[in-house]
Amino acid sequence: METKMEENELVITRVVDAPRDLVFKMWSEVEHLKNWWGPTGFKIEVAVMDFRPGGVFHYNMQAPDGDEMWGKFVYHEIESPSKIVFVNSFSDPEGNIVRASFSASFPLEIYNHLTLTESEGKTTLTLRGGPINVSDEELNFFKGMFDSMKQGFGATFDQLDEYLAKV
Repeated sequence: METKMEENELVITRVVDAPRDLVFKMWSEVEHLKNWWGPTGFKIEVAVMDFRPGGVFHYNMQAPDGDEMWGKFVYHEIESPSKIVFVNSFSDPEGNIVRASFSASFPLEIYNHLTLTESEGKTTLTLRGGPINVSDEELNFFKGMFDSMKQGFGATFDQLDEYLAKV
C-alpha cells in the first residue's frame, strides 16, 4: 500500500487480489461493507444503506470495550464498477453530522474519491480524501493525523483483503 499526503488530501493506493466488479461490490453492498469497513476489532451495525447519488450509508462502530461511534457517507457520484465519490463524517444516531469524539479540531466532512482499475484480475484501489469547508486549524489537524490515518486505513484495507479471501 502506498499512502501519501498530496496537497490537502490523503492518497492511498492499494492493489487487491480480486476483480474490480467484486471489489466494487465490497463498497456498494451492505452485506459486504459491514464486514471490513472501520477500525480493527470494531463491530459495524448498519442503520441505513442507500447506495445511490444522494443516498446515505449510516453506521455504528462498536469498540471491543463497548464504546461506540456513529459515522455516515453521503454518496455524490457512482459509476459502477469504477468510481464512488462520497463525503464521510462522524454522526449521531439520528444521522446528524457531529464532531469526532477524539478531537474538536478534526474536520466535520471529508470528501472522498475512490477509483478502481483492473489489470490481470487484480484491482488497484485509489482513495483520495481531504477535508472540505474547514478552518486553518482543522486543515492543519487533518494533515497532522497523516501517520494515524495511514495506520488506520492500512488496517482497514487489511480487513478488506482478509474478507475478499473468504468470499
